[in-house]
Amino acid sequence: MPPQRVSALPRQQSLLLPAVINPFVQDTNLSGAAVLKCVLLGTFLVPVRAILISLVLMVTWPISFMITFRHPLKGAVEPMTGWRRFMCRRIMAALGRAYYFCMGFRVVVKGKQVSSSEAPILAVAPHSTFFDGIVCIVSGLPSTVSRVENLATPIFGRFVRCLQPVLVSRKDPDSRKNTIHEIESRAKSGGRWPQVLIFPEGTCTNRSCLITFKQGAFIPGVPVQPVLIRYPNNMDTVTWTWQGFSSKTLLLLTLCQLYTTVEIEFLPPHIPTEEEKKSPALFASRVRETMAQALRIPVTDHTYEDCRLMISAGELTLPMEAGLVEFTKISRKLNLKWDSVKRELESFASIARSCKGGRISLDEFARFLKLPVSPALEELFALFDRNGDGTIDFREYVIGLTILCRPANTEDVLRMAFKLFDMDEDEKITPDEFTALLRSALGVSDLNVNTLFKDIDADGSGFITFNEFQAFARTHPEYAKLFTTYLELQRYQAIQEAGSGDLEFAGETTSEETSEESTSDKKED
Repeated sequence: MPPQRVSALPRQQSLLLPAVINPFVQDTNLSGAAVLKCVLLGTFLVPVRAILISLVLMVTWPISFMITFRHPLKGAVEPMTGWRRFMCRRIMAALGRAYYFCMGFRVVVKGKQVSSSEAPILAVAPHSTFFDGIVCIVSGLPSTVSRVENLATPIFGRFVRCLQPVLVSRKDPDSRKNTIHEIESRAKSGGRWPQVLIFPEGTCTNRSCLITFKQGAFIPGVPVQPVLIRYPNNMDTVTWTWQGFSSKTLLLLTLCQLYTTVEIEFLPPHIPTEEEKKSPALFASRVRETMAQALRIPVTDHTYEDCRLMISAGELTLPMEAGLVEFTKISRKLNLKWDSVKRELESFASIARSCKGGRISLDEFARFLKLPVSPALEELFALFDRNGDGTIDFREYVIGLTILCRPANTEDVLRMAFKLFDMDEDEKITPDEFTALLRSALGVSDLNVNTLFKDIDADGSGFITFNEFQAFARTHPEYAKLFTTYLELQRYQAIQEAGSGDLEFAGETTSEETSEESTSDKKED
């Protein structure tokens, strides 16, 4: 009777899939009646609104040009004062309201906005559309964080200049540090600067949840006033995510509506505790929790990097949801870089591309490893399959490789595994030696591993050297756990021969498994 291995302890829930699978997609289904309504209303509304918007822009641009004329945006920048500040806060704000009114927006404001000295930073969420700029108008044109490229945008670039934005440049390696320094400097100016308005999510979502807040707004450790934004309309014509309607389509649909309601709610300022001042991540998390409770939506640990992985998954012909792994959370706990996760996605795609739904089944896993389904392979598969649904998604694949396989892929383990294969100790593994050991390890008597042997035998010499064995193991870490499985089996047999009994083995193995899971938990939590 084959030995019964002791299963691992139940895993903690920290790295299971989030409740909200994809916050970056918006599927607005337009019924025939909705399309007909848009056509009928749009025939009249769109031309009229286009004319009114153009008239507002014709007045706004020269005023914004006058306000920003010869006023620097870089170097020793000072806040606007005197007539510039008056025109910016009063005239430009009024024109901004007129602009959105002409587009058909009906604005409902709740709560009270506090002064810059009470809360130097406004944190706005959820961020779901380019129409969210209306918050800047309602809050009196505070400073924003903007890309340098936005200043070059025709017409609207001059409007952005009026906000005296904190500029971010992707080309400047010191941009992030300089941005944080500038935000902190303005936040601690004692009210000299206007409030700084920040969308801490950093990218657009479908408002089904609040994703991870970036820490820039919370590093200064000053009071932050949360601002909620809602679009309580029967038909959603505003949500602009990574997958859904284009910006032009949304703009046209919005102009075709009789009116579009937007609610802006100012919550009481969040004054950070000493603990939160020392930990921007904790500060951001607590503010996000407060906003999520007010909105009655969940929070997830998705970030902008998940969007990039989602797009990459689509390019690899996987379902786009495959790339949504809550990257920042996983990378922080497992010490992974984005480039390495991107490479793992490509490896995963080579296995899962033919699978329905972009998940790996046991048969597909065995086919990839060029091995038959066996108890040892089923055990390895179960270690990857964290939620026990019989498949491996990309999230589970990354965690499995990082926690289970790569730690087992050490020089010592590989050297020991090589010696087990190399039965005659001639520093070479022959096809017979290779087949015999894998038959024993996997418990399959008629195993054919010729294809796998040829893959490892890179130079086609007919035998495997340690360098070839090591190189293959490094690039195929999935095999590492199979090697350690066999080593554990050998250890079990040795204990049995020594007469220790099943009870002692169970206790020792449980300790070993506990140690493995404990290490895993440290990496996870």
